[in-house]
Amino acid sequence: MGLFRRRKQARTVRGERPAERADLEHLENFVRTRRGVEAFIEPRTTVTGTTVILIADDGEWTRRRIDGPDGARRFAHRLAIPIYDVRLMGYPQRMRDYNERRKRRPHLY
Repeated sequence: MGLFRRRKQARTVRGERPAERADLEHLENFVRTRRGVEAFIEPRTTVTGTTVILIADDGEWTRRRIDGPDGARRFAHRLAIPIYDVRLMGYPQRMRDYNERRKRRPHLY
């Protein structure tokens, strides 16, 4: 019985799962529909593969899996947006400000 078997998935050179097309489409849509978007590469951890976080000029952000640091750089270059390494630059203040504003806003559930 195969209830607990893990599906084999394609791996990139570094052993990470490649980004799915839906992830890339989401990121591309975010760039097209926001102003001043910058990309930040987040390193692979024991729990997640390399991710890219896109942050708009108002601090709104989104994060998705990407095909390693080189894949993130290719993605940013293709869309003509700046890209930084979060380990070197940290997260911009506008992202933290955006998160604070969202915490204070009443939830509409």
